Amino acid sequence: MKLNAEQLARFDELGYVFLPDCFSEAEITALRNASAAVLEMQRPDIWREKDGTPRTAFACQQYNEACKLLASDERLVAPVAQLFNEEVYIHQFKINAKAAFTGEVWQWHQDFPTWHKDDGMPEPRAMNIAVFLDEVMPINGPLMVVPRSHKAGALESSHDTETTSYPLWTLDKKTVTEMVDRNGIVTPTGKAGGVLMFHANMVHGSAGNITPYPRRIVYLTLSAVSNAITKPTRPDFIAHQDFTPLRATSANILKEYAERAAAAPAKSALAA
Repeated sequence: MKLNAEQLARFDELGYVFLPDCFSEAEITALRNASAAVLEMQRPDIWREKDGTPRTAFACQQYNEACKLLASDERLVAPVAQLFNEEVYIHQFKINAKAAFTGEVWQWHQDFPTWHKDDGMPEPRAMNIAVFLDEVMPINGPLMVVPRSHKAGALESSHDTETTSYPLWTLDKKTVTEMVDRNGIVTPTGKAGGVLMFHANMVHGSAGNITPYPRRIVYLTLSAVSNAITKPTRPDFIAHQDFTPLRATSANILKEYAERAAAAPAKSALAA
């Protein structure tokens, strides 16, 4: 799958593009079940909110089949390779689980400054792809993005290690206010199965979730192979150091996996 001319123009102008209905209900059910299984684990690469609720599960494509298939799915890989006009590798894979009632904020930030300062990524030739596992609504802590903010380049940021359990290079109130006054705020929302792709220098953040509705999102970060990190300071499960070009796999593979996963409980019930 590649982006069409309208989508390419939208990405260039706004810094993001939203693709609704990218994944089927069956695929999302399989991925949601896989994420639930991952988040139940006790592992050092699964980080938690201050109350112990799972917040982020890193690198689960390395041991979970559904996540592995998603990470190489052509629907995610091909558009990024198209934009960078070269092969890509996985810089990061994670499930962000903004739990019902307890999901905390994500501070206003850009991704590239963290990747550059903490990982030694040379240029913002990497991109986050968000796959909605739940419906993202205006009320359950949706991602807020500032359109066109990517055009400002990497902004001055400071290292915040106190606001939440996840340290980030964050933007101050003055910078965010100026950006929002100039460009406004958009909250891309949609049902499960939608995909949001956004530029590495897009200013974004999200409020806490005090609703009964969880907001789980898989984030796949792909980087151009020529843009591999040079001075990683974070664990490999956060910033991968395998720069092997990613081979895109057919969308049919994940679809077939979802069909098998859906059939398995029915077979178990018949056997019982």
